[in-house]
Amino acid sequence: MDRLLVALVACALVGSVHCATGSFPWCYHLPTCNDTTWPTQVPQHCNGSRQSPINIVTADATGDSSLTAFTFTNYDSKTALKKVMNTGRTVKVITDSGVQISGGGLSDHYESIQFHLHWGNGSSTPGSEHTVNGKRYPMEIHIVHVKASYRGNTTQAIEDSNGLAVLGFLIEVDTNTTGLPASWKTLSSYLANITEAGQEVAISHSISLDDLLTGVDRTKYYRYLGSLTTPTCNEAVVWTVFKESIKVSKDVIDLFSTSIHAGNSSAPLMTNVYRSTQPAQPVRTQLAETSGDTRTCYSLGLMALSLLFGKC
Repeated sequence: MDRLLVALVACALVGSVHCATGSFPWCYHLPTCNDTTWPTQVPQHCNGSRQSPINIVTADATGDSSLTAFTFTNYDSKTALKKVMNTGRTVKVITDSGVQISGGGLSDHYESIQFHLHWGNGSSTPGSEHTVNGKRYPMEIHIVHVKASYRGNTTQAIEDSNGLAVLGFLIEVDTNTTGLPASWKTLSSYLANITEAGQEVAISHSISLDDLLTGVDRTKYYRYLGSLTTPTCNEAVVWTVFKESIKVSKDVIDLFSTSIHAGNSSAPLMTNVYRSTQPAQPVRTQLAETSGDTRTCYSLGLMALSLLFGKC
C-alpha cells in the first residue's frame, strides 16, 4: 500500500482533522471533494466492487444459520468511552482496549477502537448511510472493530478483506419524548465542547456502549461484505446492520446538525455527513423462524391428507 493510502486510512480510522501531507481534502458538502469525486480521487478502492453503504432490500436477504448471537465483551463498561472529538467530518468517540465482539458468524474476536456517527440536517432530513427498502433514517452509529489478532494495527487490518468488523445501528426519532434516552442526552452534552474541527474532550460521565444501544434486539441483523464509507474506501469490512433501530428524541438528534462546525466557528455547520448508497451486495440474515402455530397447521394438514387418501 502506498504512503497516500496509509495517510488517508489513518485519517479515516483515527479521526484526526489534520491529515498527513499529500492526502486530498475529501468532504461531504463541496462539489470539488464530495462523495461523487472519491472514485476518481482515490481510484484504488473507492470505485471498487464491494463498496458501502448499500440499500438493504429485506426480501432479497438470504437466510444463513451461521449468523448466531454475538458475545459483547465490556460493552457494559462505564469507563470504556475515553474521549469525544470533532474530526471536521463527524463526531467520533475513542473506546478503551478490552471492548470486544465475537460470535455472530465472525471468524475471529474483534476489538473496538472507536465509534462515530452519520446524520442529515435535523430530525426531518434523514442522514443514515445504510437504507432499508429505500428508507433513510435520521442518523446511524458505526462501532468500528479491528480483528484482535492485529492488536490495533489498522494498516494490517485494511489489507485483510475481513480485517474490520463494523456494527451499524440505525437511529430514528422517538416522537413522544424529550432528552431521551438519558445516555444519548449525556453524549450530546459534549457537543458544546467540540463545536470546532479538531477539538476533543475527555468523557467524564459514566456511560457505556450498552447504554447507547438501549432497547435494541442485537440478535437480529443483516450481514454483508463491504468497505469503509470514507476514503480510502478499503474493502476490508464485515458489515453488520441491526434490524431494530435506536429510538432517540428529536431534540437530541437535532443537536448534531445545529451545534458543531466543519471547521472553525465561521465554517458551515456539519450537516449531511453520509455517503450515497453504492451498488447492491449479497446480504445474509438469520433463518426465518417457524412459529408453533404454523408447524401445528402444517402437521394437521398432512394428517387430513393422509385420512383423505386412506379412504380412497
